[in-house]
Amino acid sequence: MRYDDTPLPESRSSISPDRPWFARRPALTVALAALAPTCLAGWVLTQVLTGSESGGRPPEGMPLTASHTTAGSDAKSSTSPTPAPGTAASPAAPAAPAPAPAKGPLAGRTVVIDPGHNTGNFQHSAEINKLVDIGTNRKECDTTGTTTNSGYMEAEFSLDVSRRARALLEAKGAKVVFTHEADRPWGPCINERARIGNEAAADAVVSVHADGASSGNRGFHVILPARVKGGAADTSKIVGPSRDLGERIASNFGRTTGSSPANYLGSGTGLVVRDDLGGLNLSTRPKVFLECGNMRDAKDAAQLMDPQWRQKAAQGIADGITGFLGG
Repeated sequence: MRYDDTPLPESRSSISPDRPWFARRPALTVALAALAPTCLAGWVLTQVLTGSESGGRPPEGMPLTASHTTAGSDAKSSTSPTPAPGTAASPAAPAAPAPAPAKGPLAGRTVVIDPGHNTGNFQHSAEINKLVDIGTNRKECDTTGTTTNSGYMEAEFSLDVSRRARALLEAKGAKVVFTHEADRPWGPCINERARIGNEAAADAVVSVHADGASSGNRGFHVILPARVKGGAADTSKIVGPSRDLGERIASNFGRTTGSSPANYLGSGTGLVVRDDLGGLNLSTRPKVFLECGNMRDAKDAAQLMDPQWRQKAAQGIADGITGFLGG
């Protein structure tokens, strides 16, 4: 029903018919009357949402701004400080996952590989010629090693084969430690090489070399420690296991590479016992030296320089070590 269609009370008949009776009230009074319910509702809503500790209302006459009407809503995320990391308000950072344990037949075993010589030894003759104590006597810190007639260095060969063998052994779960990776200008000395294997508590140590005999002498051989005792040298506990390690490497090396045992020493067995090598005398872990071939013989040198043959050599070494460790 429209207001202008309603009959007016008798007491208000004197009011002008052109305007409704309430139109004559002051404009401010009408505005406040209309605003009051809105303000009250907004204040009540604010108290519920913010949980005001005081329980009071805004000061008299204060307008209801956005800060009052949006408390507890998304507006809080833009004004609230971010909790400091590590506080109760911050979720704990996820811990880094622990490395997966090594798997394979050699898991938990440590192998030390000793790449013979160092390519820098040729430039450091004064350093490598210094004598070191090997228990039974004193001997040069290290030597340069030999080369093929074309200049391929024994130190290059031994490091390459050692790295290939490491990859094969690590694939079986072994921890492999090197005495060096040509990451130093010369050395290490023979006594330090032995110490690295001892401190690693190695289950097996193999020193990789190639021989430098005269042309016509061919084949590989494995050098085993003799029973020695003197000074810091005492091989009594490693002679037996070292022979087992050497025999297994010789067997697998010959079969994998197709090479024959040396024709110039070892009586065709491929096994030689020596008491003058500091790397063996000072070792407390099962250890052997492997001379993979003769670099001064053209036929052996051709094999030693062939990457595919070197991979076979590494396989023979890895298989021999694996057999020795029961993998």
